[in-house]
Amino acid sequence: MVDVEATCWDGAAPPGQASEIIEIGLCVVDAGTRERAERHRILVRPRRSAVSAFCTELTGLTQEEVDTGVSFEQACGLLEREHAAGVRPWASWGDYDRRQFERQCRGVRYPFGRVHVNVKAAYSAAHGMKRRLGMAGALEHAGLPLEGRHHSGADDAWNIGALALLLMDRGAWPA
Repeated sequence: MVDVEATCWDGAAPPGQASEIIEIGLCVVDAGTRERAERHRILVRPRRSAVSAFCTELTGLTQEEVDTGVSFEQACGLLEREHAAGVRPWASWGDYDRRQFERQCRGVRYPFGRVHVNVKAAYSAAHGMKRRLGMAGALEHAGLPLEGRHHSGADDAWNIGALALLLMDRGAWPA
């Protein structure tokens, strides 16, 4: 499971800035044991934007904190080398994370393989829902606790892992 946090603003981006990934949260789910096996966090130093007060309030991330992160190029390399992202199927809540990587990977090797599961769509389909819930709403719907801070990449990836396991246990996992 992958969940990214990106620079954001309360309204439009300031002139000359664009939303870019500042945190990559990872949760490795072991489909065989039906457990969340690993939890990781990669901080990413933004190049074309700054962390706004709105972004800090939402994610808890500050400019000072993300300044200690790696470049986006280095983060993609870590995903490939240390997390086998190119050969493992990956999943996220919705398509935002996949699209953000696609936008930002211009001139940078895309770290993931071809198989991406939209857990939000899978959860909605498994429960016959026309309206797709947000991750926190799906946890509540499933009777699962929200662990950690919502809009923390590492915590959200961990929570998405719990929802993915629920779908696997019900035989509703699409991959």
